[in-house]
Amino acid sequence: MERPGVSRRALGALALSGAAVGLSGCEGAGDTDLNPKSRQFPKDFVWGVATAAFQTEGSQTADGRGPSVWDVFEKVPGRIKDGSDATVATDSYRRFQDDVDLIAGAGLNAYRFSISWSRILPTGEGPVNAAGLDHYSRLVDALLAKGVTPYATLFHWDLPQGLQAKGGWANRDTAQRLADYAGAVVARLGDRLKNYIILNEAAVHTVFGHVLGEHAPGLKDAALLGAVTHHMNLGQGLAIQALRAARSDLAVGTTMALQPCRPAGGPLAFWNRLASDGLDQIWNLSWLDPLFKGAYPKAMEEPLKGVLRDGDLKITRQAVDFLGVNYYAPAYVRLDLSAPSRIAAAPAPGGAEQDAFGRHVDPSGLFEVLNRVRREYGAPKMFVTENGCSDPFGSGPAILDDTFRIKYLRRHLQAVLAAREAGCDVRGYFEWTLIDNFEWDLGYTSKFGLSAMEAASGRRIPKASYAWFKALAESGVLPSAP
Repeated sequence: MERPGVSRRALGALALSGAAVGLSGCEGAGDTDLNPKSRQFPKDFVWGVATAAFQTEGSQTADGRGPSVWDVFEKVPGRIKDGSDATVATDSYRRFQDDVDLIAGAGLNAYRFSISWSRILPTGEGPVNAAGLDHYSRLVDALLAKGVTPYATLFHWDLPQGLQAKGGWANRDTAQRLADYAGAVVARLGDRLKNYIILNEAAVHTVFGHVLGEHAPGLKDAALLGAVTHHMNLGQGLAIQALRAARSDLAVGTTMALQPCRPAGGPLAFWNRLASDGLDQIWNLSWLDPLFKGAYPKAMEEPLKGVLRDGDLKITRQAVDFLGVNYYAPAYVRLDLSAPSRIAAAPAPGGAEQDAFGRHVDPSGLFEVLNRVRREYGAPKMFVTENGCSDPFGSGPAILDDTFRIKYLRRHLQAVLAAREAGCDVRGYFEWTLIDNFEWDLGYTSKFGLSAMEAASGRRIPKASYAWFKALAESGVLPSAP
């Protein structure tokens, strides 16, 4: 439904919720592969895995943790595909040493995890919960003891429910609360934790959490687009400033879900191009431009009326030490005159291989987004902070002989090598994820892990992809075949 303050074009760019869910794995013909000249990664390349607190930690009420928006969302009947919840997840709050041993055992030199905001500030603001910081202090120490560099994401979608009750990201005050939280973390951990990622996939949290209602906090209000987008960008700028003010020896960046936005083909291709350009502005440029250029794209003019204040864009534009790029698939868009927005999601081209989500498996899209950042945003240092592949959806056991995942990773790493050869300053790659976990609204039906988990005992069971990734991290040479 059209809402005041949001243009047809801007609202239309949000019509991605109808993507079909397929049942295929990730293996395919590879017609979108790139072939780099060399298969050798540099010796100082960062090899890691990525996780998120809500998806892994469990122990939702331990040591004074307050509830987050996902604690509330998962309890609403029908919200989670298999009716499950994350009260245990991979039990990583209690078993973090097992995770550290698994990471080190794979020869990886980095671990990207997120910090639960409501463990540090149970209501999102006010007194700091020392017990929550104690946990992450132990995790950081355990990683460093094994020679693994910690990369901490400060916000991975789990806003404290106390702040949501005050309006969440639609409330400008939440931006300052993010900065306060960042300050609390660095004050305790900054002597050892040197790498910080402010936001994870803010576009996903904005669109799927506030407009489409498929993620927490479960809102369906297109009028929130401008406020939520801007306040997250503003909070990111304030948090970067807070970290910089606290210490001068940190590497500070952020992570974005970047995707090529492509028009569907056929007789309406010209009009579909207008639709795909609108999506590009909302999904990609509304996050890249404020950070690197201190501006917003044209499609955000109407949503930002009454939200943007003088001086804000000086805050959103901050020097970062790196940009994290999360990539899974391109988006296809078409004109739809029957829809109120006139824009809708389109299927991938006929014959294109698809992942378990029905998305086009296209390694060239990773090259495309990395090269775009190089060309248009000053060639910053980048990490691929997420990339990976799920088993076919289902409630059954994980596939341990996951050759489809190995092929997927190999092909996308070829794209990383090709991007480096094109001049992209890509310094590392974090596979998503370490262990099959709670995959948001899909519950446990989606499995991305290099390791499975035995539900009854919590035992971690490495898959074939774990051994493959270990060999790659140790040699730095990408095999030409699994």
